[in-house]
Amino acid sequence: MKHSALLIVLACLVAACAPKGNTIPDEPDYHDTTQWYIADRGAEVDVFYIVSTECGDYTLDGKTMHYADTYNDSIRKLLYGEMVGVDKLLVDGLNYFSPYYRQVTMETYTDDSLVDARMPMALSDVERAFRRYINIYNNGRPFILMGFSQGAMAVVELLSRLTTEEYNRLVAAYVIGYKVDDVAWLRARVIPAKDSADLGVTICYNSVRDNSCAIPLLSEGNHVAINPVNWSTDATPATLVDPRYGDTLTVTLDTTTLLLHIGGYSRDDYMLPLIGREGNYHCLEISLFSDCLRRNIALRAATFINQRQ
Repeated sequence: MKHSALLIVLACLVAACAPKGNTIPDEPDYHDTTQWYIADRGAEVDVFYIVSTECGDYTLDGKTMHYADTYNDSIRKLLYGEMVGVDKLLVDGLNYFSPYYRQVTMETYTDDSLVDARMPMALSDVERAFRRYINIYNNGRPFILMGFSQGAMAVVELLSRLTTEEYNRLVAAYVIGYKVDDVAWLRARVIPAKDSADLGVTICYNSVRDNSCAIPLLSEGNHVAINPVNWSTDATPATLVDPRYGDTLTVTLDTTTLLLHIGGYSRDDYMLPLIGREGNYHCLEISLFSDCLRRNIALRAATFINQRQ
């Protein structure tokens, strides 16, 4: 059975085996515009963004929930905050589409078996949202896929499901804070980025102080990496000024582990809950590189339009 088909089957099993009236939130209806953050600016290129894990386990009607309820205002507020933040930091005038989805909660990542059992439902929602986006909102425009953490996991899955026509309109895919580890089934859709302006490629990085700080779930077995500061795939170091605090950092790609080493960061406000490690910069991987990402998204979009013309 193909990988994507297996995920759909698993999602159905999760829903079928769950007790009635239980902890599975209602399925998002992507015909309903309230299940989207949309900024259609009349641009020539779209960004389809999938948010990261924004909620932990919570109680609803006396039941512990392990998925985001996209109709619950307090949960929606968490996802909305990231949607707005990424739009402001990175999108820079392009069209922007981001769906609410039944993402798994942070506690899921404490056990691999929970990830395997719960993630298919989240991925199934993203796939349905993406199909709605392609059929209704995209109107044949080139597009960028982007996701962070759990959202990056979904981007990897979406890459495997693109049709040839869709892939030909893919400007680039940004897999931020996750890995591309099973290249056999993705080979036709994953071309590792080699510089700042190549097209149809996948950009991926995971940031750490050193190799001992890596989180295996996010980075172990990764095959795709690039330095988002100098857009190099070798060990050439780059200098980055932290946009929040002004610290000068050194950013270097370890070409053996494909981890991005950051030197000179001494602050302690970056720990990922539950599975985080000191010296792992997962929580900073958009904010720290926001200027680099914003410029790069604009460059790749412009390059695609210019080449098509």
